[in-house]
Amino acid sequence: MSLTDLTDSPHAETRRTEGSAFVLSALAAVFWGSNFEATRIVLQELPPWTAAAGRFVFAALGILLWLRLAEGAGLRALRRNALAFLVLGVVGVAGFNAALFLGMRTSSPVTAALIMGTSPLTTNLLEALIGRRWPAPRALFGMAISLIGVALTVGAFSGARFAPGDLLIFAGSLAWALYTIGCRRWVRDASPLETSAWTMLAGAVTLLVAAFALEDPLAIATTASPTAWGATLWMALIGSVLAYLFWQVGISVRGPAATSVLFNLVPVSALLIAAAFGRMPHLTQVIGVAVAIFGVLLASGRIGRRPRAQ
Repeated sequence: MSLTDLTDSPHAETRRTEGSAFVLSALAAVFWGSNFEATRIVLQELPPWTAAAGRFVFAALGILLWLRLAEGAGLRALRRNALAFLVLGVVGVAGFNAALFLGMRTSSPVTAALIMGTSPLTTNLLEALIGRRWPAPRALFGMAISLIGVALTVGAFSGARFAPGDLLIFAGSLAWALYTIGCRRWVRDASPLETSAWTMLAGAVTLLVAAFALEDPLAIATTASPTAWGATLWMALIGSVLAYLFWQVGISVRGPAATSVLFNLVPVSALLIAAAFGRMPHLTQVIGVAVAIFGVLLASGRIGRRPRAQ
């Protein structure tokens, strides 16, 4: 067999496809991590409700266009799940992002990303409580280790306290956990793209109403600099729509379990991007991120589990 035959074999093609899916999934996590630094930049000029609404108006338009091109209008799924989409959009999109933008006024991008990085564990814990089943000891132990990592990152062991923004972002992670659970329990006969598009639209409308009620988004938008608008468009199109697209490619090719591990790159990318902007992390922050990721991997069974006999 020649080298050409080997590289053109189905196995080689499968490896190339899985490798591409891995790279795209990793890029999605990096894009999500970049949102926290972009949020910090936007909040220097825009108030939180206007910033959040601006991000998701553009994101909703982008993902609805994508839905139309990829799967059609998605109106049947909307009719079947209108109430669920509305509630999930208000809680999981508007609630989560309002907490993020309000919290980022006093929190740091690295801390915010790390708190959100524990959301898979929070989701599993809430789902266990809703289902009235006690989580596995491994999950509880991993959760405790992750919280120690978060505490290291915010400097709690050196006498510092959680900033009010940190608590808001944790509340946002709870809203995201409820959104994830609600999508599993309440949505019927809708694709992930349909669910994301319609809940994102509901969240965008909610944030837009709040922005007009609490701020003056039109007047503020006219005074924003190109930097603020660029960061907003980055969060909307790259950090929301494109990240979701890449993540879904990873799930479809490599499966949800293998892809979900790459979510641990979110706080790592946030830390590296903050360093690239000249804000070098403290050693305790680096250690905290490592400890938190170890806890997530331990709780999810990615490490410490004995291999099964073949």
